[in-house]
Formats: sequence, structure tokens, C-alpha cells
Amino acid sequence: MFYEPAKRDLKLLPHDPFKAIVAPRPIGWITSISLEGQINLAPYSFFNGINSRKALVMFASEGFKDSVAFIEQTREFVCNLATWDLRDAMNVTAAPLPRGVNEMERAGLAAAPSRLVKPPRVAASPCALECRLIKIVPVETADGEPADCYVVFGEVVGVHIDDRFVVDGRLDTAAMKPIARCGYDEYAVVESLFSMTRPSQ
Repeated sequence: MFYEPAKRDLKLLPHDPFKAIVAPRPIGWITSISLEGQINLAPYSFFNGINSRKALVMFASEGFKDSVAFIEQTREFVCNLATWDLRDAMNVTAAPLPRGVNEMERAGLAAAPSRLVKPPRVAASPCALECRLIKIVPVETADGEPADCYVVFGEVVGVHIDDRFVVDGRLDTAAMKPIARCGYDEYAVVESLFSMTRPSQ
């Protein structure tokens, strides 16, 4: 099968398989705050770490949503780890709510103060990355047309880890059971790992 995205046969593929191909995708559960103190918490599945020296992250928003608007105002945000135990609360925060509604409160999540940035973190999340904004990049298509997509780049300036998940100096990823987005309404959960040694030549 081959198709061009703009010409997909909707009878054969009524649901876009693109997100099912680029999967699983880590979830950036982003906390932001406006200049007026409004708190926003939203999950973004186009999210990842992009560098480790310095520690850098990015997430992409389809549309100029509240998260992007608030981060543009205050230049700070927090990436909270979405896990199996928090899956239902994470899903609640995905609802398209009016600006000013606190998704954290609506999902029944307690907030914990950050150390170096103003947006709070999700207290129940086992890991959180405090970030300062590097830049927001509006994305264009290959033809130079606006894509209504905004990529937010941040530098990690503080890291919170629940000590229960540090074993022999290593973070036990599988024990935290992070969840990832797949296609459609499907998710994956990390429960087991395997190791491979990188070739030296």
C-alpha cells in the first residue's frame, strides 16, 4: 500500500495511520502558567528529549493552544511523567476546556511547587522536568505554507525524581510504568526492558 497524506483513500483508511506508524510516542504532560496565574496542564504526544548536554526537550502543539500561549508569556514550563497509575487523570486533562479552567484541579491532581520555575508540577508524578523556554518555532510545510503547528523548545533546569525509583544509582524506568501514545485511541505502557551494548566500531 502507498498513499500521499493529502490524498488518502478515506474508504480504505478512514482513520489516519500516521500516528500509529510514529509510535509509541512519549507524552509530555506539560504544566504552564499565565502572567495572571492561570494554571494549565495538558498532554502532548509529539514530545521528546532532544539533547543530553545540555538537557533539552521539545513538544509540538497542533494549534496555538493555551500551553503555548502561557509559555510564551512566562517562558517557563514543567514536563511531568505520565504513568499507568495516572493514565485516567492524564486523559481528563486532554479535554478542550476554556482558558482559565485549571485542568489539574479538574482531574483531582494535587500540585507540588517547583524549585526554579513558577509552574507547579503534578505531585503524584514520579518525575518532573522544570524547563525554561529557548524558543517557540511556528512550522511551515515543504511548500512554505503555515502548518498551524508550534514547536516549543526548552532547557531542563531542574529534575524531580521519586527516590523509590532510583536503584543502584539508576532510574528504574519500567517500575514507573510510563505510558506512551500510539495510534487512534491506543496507548502503550513500559513494563519491561532489554539491554544492548552499543558497538565500539
